[in-house]
Amino acid sequence: MGELLDELAQTPDKPRTFPDVEDAIGWPRRRLASVLGGVSHLRHTEFAGLRPYHFLGDRESASGRWEIWMDAGQADALLRADEP
Repeated sequence: MGELLDELAQTPDKPRTFPDVEDAIGWPRRRLASVLGGVSHLRHTEFAGLRPYHFLGDRESASGRWEIWMDAGQADALLRADEP
């Protein structure tokens, strides 16, 4: 999950398809969906269902595929949290 968040923070406000993000991280196809599904319970129990990223569904996105991104505020918060 850390790899995913770090990658999304590199390009704030730019929605990308799951395969584009997986390629950038070097993950095999469908790993992103698996990771996101695996943290669903934790997200709901610990963070009131909030996500540190955004989604566009295949019907709403320009690409016609699921897209994910982090907005500038989220990216800034992540980068500040990583500072020593």
